[in-house]
Amino acid sequence: MSDHLLSIEDLNVTVKNNRQVTTLLDNVSLHVNRGEIVGLIGESGSGKSLTAKTIMNLLPSNMEVQQSKVMYNETNLLNLTTKDHRKLLGKEIGMIFQDYRGSFTPFIRIGKQMIETISTHYSIKNKEAKFIAMEVLEEMGLDSERAYRSYPFQLSGGQVQRCAIAMALALKPSLLICDEVTTALDVMSGEKVLDYIDLVRKETGCAVLMITHDLAQAYKRTDRMYVMHKGVVVEEGLPEQIRCHHKHPYTKKLCSCLLSLPNETELTGHERERVVTL
Repeated sequence: MSDHLLSIEDLNVTVKNNRQVTTLLDNVSLHVNRGEIVGLIGESGSGKSLTAKTIMNLLPSNMEVQQSKVMYNETNLLNLTTKDHRKLLGKEIGMIFQDYRGSFTPFIRIGKQMIETISTHYSIKNKEAKFIAMEVLEEMGLDSERAYRSYPFQLSGGQVQRCAIAMALALKPSLLICDEVTTALDVMSGEKVLDYIDLVRKETGCAVLMITHDLAQAYKRTDRMYVMHKGVVVEEGLPEQIRCHHKHPYTKKLCSCLLSLPNETELTGHERERVVTL
């Protein structure tokens, strides 16, 4: 049995506007092994989120996948019916969306939505589902009681983001897709969230596909990295290879956006905290 939990082979996605067909993803190939954190980096519009939406079967109706394979546990997701694909979402394949507010219905309390989500995937009573919900909310650094009772509009953007992350992690999926999960968070909250995602990975053996344009975060957190540019994977390798021994001109340009710091001992405390990301 292959170690690949997720394997994308020659993924081509096109969009049709009137009579014009445009290629958005061009022969994208990547894989994620069990228990591994893989980074997918590149500037906005490079195709990172579109790749994730293809895995989740969330492409708009005017987009089409051409002769490709998206293998999950040796099953081609592209051959599944919508109903069968939906059965995998949440418990098997979880996603934390960049549009975190879209994870919740605004007029239903956070806690009720979390209980419904957990109970849908696990045959447990509401009391047990609430315990799981409260536990993961607490791990996100939130006041769990307040977050549980609140409507989404009663919380800040960062708090809603952490609730969305908590809901995804509560299901302990085998594959977790993280699409810019720390965009609405301050540095400390972001690190806490990423630490917990890593803890869940170590405890459950899940794999993580981390989509980010934060190079410092990708270098620190991932086992391997893929670089995307204009819908094409232009380079792949270990974080150290991508950072210091890159070969593609775009990767060089991308990596130059991260401030090259002098020896840390020469920095002041304030300067050590300064990280510039694309």
